[in-house]
Amino acid sequence: MAHHKSAQKRIRQTERRTEVNRSRTSRIRTFIKKVETAIAGGDASVAELALRQAQPEIMRGVTKGVLKQGTASRKVSRLTRRVKALRSAA
Repeated sequence: MAHHKSAQKRIRQTERRTEVNRSRTSRIRTFIKKVETAIAGGDASVAELALRQAQPEIMRGVTKGVLKQGTASRKVSRLTRRVKALRSAA
């Protein structure tokens, strides 16, 4: 256990940050899952709408520091490609 005031404060801050970051990561995963579910369902318009909602959420993860830029771009790119393939197949 920390003995200094500053170390105790840092522990409190770390706990709070961890909680917030977990929540953000979970929210991003939920949005991604909605897109994947729509793709699996085969409905291109629903998948496109879900992707439009997921994209800003994924990129917000970059600005908040829970995702790296390349990771977020890769996720968006792969989802976009899958939605386009679904649209062209329909």
